[in-house]
Amino acid sequence: MSEVIRAENLYKTYHMGDVEVPALRGVDLTIDQAEFVAVMGSSGSGKSTFMNILGCLDRPTSGRYFLEGQEVGSLSRDDWAHIRNKRIGFVFQGFNLLSRTSALENVELPMMYNGFAGKQRRERALEVLSLVGLDERVDHMPNQLSGGQQQRVAIARALVNQPSLILADEPTGNLDSTTSAEIMALFRRLNSDQHITIVLVTHESDIAAYAERQVHFRDGSVVSDQKKT
Repeated sequence: MSEVIRAENLYKTYHMGDVEVPALRGVDLTIDQAEFVAVMGSSGSGKSTFMNILGCLDRPTSGRYFLEGQEVGSLSRDDWAHIRNKRIGFVFQGFNLLSRTSALENVELPMMYNGFAGKQRRERALEVLSLVGLDERVDHMPNQLSGGQQQRVAIARALVNQPSLILADEPTGNLDSTTSAEIMALFRRLNSDQHITIVLVTHESDIAAYAERQVHFRDGSVVSDQKKT
């Protein structure tokens, strides 16, 4: 398997006035293509800072971050924007859908930034909405969809540009337990059938159990890294 993520000795320190607050302390981690990894830890453990670096939303204070063999942690903001749009799909707790825009149009949006023609956008958006089980809801607005359906739209939007990596930040945080199980089963299916690399941040052990590998952060360091046997 080829590497998708390689973090080498990542440190991140925030400055609060005269006070230095260490968020990451020498993190080394490799994630291969088609892995499904849950990143766990309590508030302040460093997991969100790590996720922001993986998503090219923040840069490390020191150390290196490679995405598919390319060192990206030190690139410009313009380069980061290009990488986020082309190579990383994001799924958030709050869905982040445009409220006055249909499910289909929400999913088409990332492709507009990449210059896809209208017919091409529509065909690809319909394809991924079908993949997440929303064939019958493509013209619905977000307020006409349940929470679980809105999250499926968000997952379809994350998939539409065929990224090499999906980053999911507490994706079931706003969902009930039954719907959470459905969304996690969808992630597992996308991982196994489509061979999509997924990194999921969660503080819930029952959600992390869907992943094949669990990485635990504490005080800015990786304290355990376990694969299912």
